[in-house]
Amino acid sequence: MRADIFCRVVDNYGDIGVCWRLARRLAHGRGWQVRLWVDDLDAFARIEPGVQPALATQTLQNIAVRHWREPLTELDPGDVVIEAFACDPPAEFIAAMRATHPLWINLEYLSAEAWVESCHGLPSQQPSGLVKHFFFPGFTAATGGLIREPGLSAARDAWQADRPAQDEFLRRLGVPESVIARRHAGARLATLFCYPQAPAADLARGLAALPEGAILLVPQGVAPALDGVALSGLDIVRVPFVPQPDFDRLLWLADLNLVRGEDSFVRAAWAGRPFLWQIYPQQDAVHLTKLDAWLARYDLPAPARALMQAWNAAAATDVATLAGAALADGPWQAWENTAREWDKAQAALPDLGDTLADFCTDLSKTR
Repeated sequence: MRADIFCRVVDNYGDIGVCWRLARRLAHGRGWQVRLWVDDLDAFARIEPGVQPALATQTLQNIAVRHWREPLTELDPGDVVIEAFACDPPAEFIAAMRATHPLWINLEYLSAEAWVESCHGLPSQQPSGLVKHFFFPGFTAATGGLIREPGLSAARDAWQADRPAQDEFLRRLGVPESVIARRHAGARLATLFCYPQAPAADLARGLAALPEGAILLVPQGVAPALDGVALSGLDIVRVPFVPQPDFDRLLWLADLNLVRGEDSFVRAAWAGRPFLWQIYPQQDAVHLTKLDAWLARYDLPAPARALMQAWNAAAATDVATLAGAALADGPWQAWENTAREWDKAQAALPDLGDTLADFCTDLSKTR
């Protein structure tokens, strides 16, 4: 199969994060010829240093990467056209599709809501005469699943058992030896990747109050209010943005991950460790309905659930106190168990790259 994937960068790194992982799964896992169209190569380069933002045409890891600028200069649609998150391919590209009738897939946003299962895979007749199919990621076998590379669990488990490799990795990120020593002495290590409205300073106070203390790793430019925070018991360390494989390793070694959007949320779940998810904010608090739908599937202890909801609340809440309650020994152990069981259950479901490839193969046989 030849495939075009169109990606508009709206959520800085979430959109391109999902699309880049999907492109690699289809190209490397299924042998597809993939062309990835991205409208913001600067954002792409933050998570994939091989990207050269000044180049309109380049190839990375056997994947053709194109700077999505209109009008397009290449109007030869592949066998499959994937628009990520309803981004709509350019009109001239859709016009070219009318001549070849490729499979047209709208890769939707991730949601745990029940209605997703009934809409997954449905066709939609377009004014152009083409048919678009809706493909929903999800948490059940009745959806497209989630991106999970083969061998991920084994690679993660080996990494989590290798403290010397973790220490060397942290050194490469610029984490001081004194902080690494504190981790060995029992300080809890957390990562933070959040939206600007997250109550990060309040959470930092909750981490600082832990009996063993804590370490908070924060990418450059994220939660700038933390730059002025100095708390006894908490080391806040700025780290660079890293390629996706290293981002996964960072999540794997942490005790607690605070993540946002879709891509880092899924990757934190694969770490098998407790995490706080800040869902992408939407008008009229629609995102909170989606959060509740996921929480209904994720068996969190009550203190962790309260903290998750407060982390996403628009109104001010006592996040520091809630963090202390959720991170106390009993709730923390229950939270760890939930994270491991969720990862185990989800690992038994098919990978989204495979389900999408199989869906397209089956569709092509009926045409």
